[in-house]
Amino acid sequence: MAAAEEEGRAATKYVLITGGVVSGLGKGVTASSVGVVLKSCGLRVTCIKIDPYLNTDAGTMSPFEHGEVFVLDDGGEVDLDLGNYERFLDVTLTRENNITTGKIYQSVIEKERKGDYLGKTVQVVPHVTDEIKNWIQSVSSVPVDGQTRPADVCVIELGGTVGDIESMPFIEALRQLSFSLGKDNFCLIHVSLVPVLGVVGEQKTKPTQHSVRELRALGLTPDLLACRSAQPLIGSVKEKLSQFCHVPVENILDIHDVPNIWHVPLILRNQKVHEAIIKQLNLARSSGPPELQDWTQMAESYDNLSNSVKIALVGKYTNLTDSYLSVVKALLHSSVACSLKPSIQWVAASDLEDAAATSAPDAHAKAWETLKGSSCILVPGGFGDRGIAGMILAAKYARENKVPYLGICLGMQISVIEMSRNVLGLGDADSEEFNTDTPDRVVMYMPEVSKTHMGNTMRLGCRRTFFCKPDCLTSKLYGSPPHVDERHRHRYEVNPSFVPMLEKAGLQFVGCDESGNRMEIVELQDHPFYIGVQYHPEFKSRPRRPSPPFTGLILAATEHMRTLTNINGGAGASDSE
Repeated sequence: MAAAEEEGRAATKYVLITGGVVSGLGKGVTASSVGVVLKSCGLRVTCIKIDPYLNTDAGTMSPFEHGEVFVLDDGGEVDLDLGNYERFLDVTLTRENNITTGKIYQSVIEKERKGDYLGKTVQVVPHVTDEIKNWIQSVSSVPVDGQTRPADVCVIELGGTVGDIESMPFIEALRQLSFSLGKDNFCLIHVSLVPVLGVVGEQKTKPTQHSVRELRALGLTPDLLACRSAQPLIGSVKEKLSQFCHVPVENILDIHDVPNIWHVPLILRNQKVHEAIIKQLNLARSSGPPELQDWTQMAESYDNLSNSVKIALVGKYTNLTDSYLSVVKALLHSSVACSLKPSIQWVAASDLEDAAATSAPDAHAKAWETLKGSSCILVPGGFGDRGIAGMILAAKYARENKVPYLGICLGMQISVIEMSRNVLGLGDADSEEFNTDTPDRVVMYMPEVSKTHMGNTMRLGCRRTFFCKPDCLTSKLYGSPPHVDERHRHRYEVNPSFVPMLEKAGLQFVGCDESGNRMEIVELQDHPFYIGVQYHPEFKSRPRRPSPPFTGLILAATEHMRTLTNINGGAGASDSE
């Protein structure tokens, strides 16, 4: 049995993506795009993201620190790059596909406490590095595409930049792994920046040279260079990089700025990245020429779209758009499916509040102008009481003016609070998250959730929602199934004791969990589109399979635009580009 497991592991080849010079170069998109090209060649691909921070997962990190927390089917709270992997490769990953320093050290310490090291002095080398290697090889052998055999290739993205002190144990472990596996089982792609100085106007190679030199000093030599730049690299720059970095010219990849990220796999394909990787990993017998016709059509169709739809995204973290990355991607998928470009209008919820009219009158006026000029309103998830009053005002505006509205997680709870206050007349209606003393707790703490620990204590992962009213709009958007499976991330829920009052007022609870007591979906009667969902449909949206609630929002927005156009005699809330 052990021999069979070792044979399965040896079958998987590895492509490591590292980064240099600066962070934020797009290693995640590069890793995803390499995976797309290899998959188009008939190879089965899995992915691993290594994050060198000490947190065990991304669950307790602020969106301002690290962007959104992406949630997987198994409830894993992981780095947003795993969302890129799932969307690009159409796979279902697990929490184990996200390795952090915290997870590694936690595992090592647990083994030490159990006496697994037989009295040895536990050290970074070999114990931590061995744990990293074992984790990588174990996870890479788990299929993520519904098949039973391990993947042909595992793409590993090492977070941060080469030289970061916290990533040193991972660099050493990967060096050991590459040595033990051999060159025909391990390929390294180094992503680096080739900047252009404004005064000189010349593409500068020195930062990449230094980055590669540091990588080689740590025992890893890149097989391919992926150079990020604003414009395509000129030939002499490639030759210079080849000379100083010891990488063949044909293995220096030019990843310049493109109209949309769907073009990145195409420019890698055009530079024959698959041929270089397949040759080194000796995968020619298992692969064929890349089949990316569908991907090409998708990328080019987006470029050719001329009409757009304005979507007001009313949130708490609008200063960092990565905080809502999956929401943005879901809007993109649904808009393109409706032959529209999404024009997201970022509205800071706090700017809508009455207090902002005095403290920041210009921002207040601008926020309301943006909200009223949009064709639909989306209130995404979030935590804490900042901006809640502004979200409630946005939900009220959508309800009273019949503007299409989609509330996700917190956004659904906001619609319940707004309805309770302004229709039921419960002036103190609130969530227990914001006011523990309110007599009208229309949103309450879930009884099974810990009140003392924050990490991994919410209702997480893929859970089933049953349609209580099969003829509801949300059910029709999904194709009228008896239930749907969507991913969750929340610790508060609608108080079921208030449901009868709210339904009598017109807010229908059309979806619930298996118990029938936990409310999952709300719809407002006599409104063209006013839906709230407790789950996060954005996490399962794919370029070719957009999320039904998002598609419904965009369809309702287009109808709303037509209505405005007819009323205004030709002036609507859409842009023509």
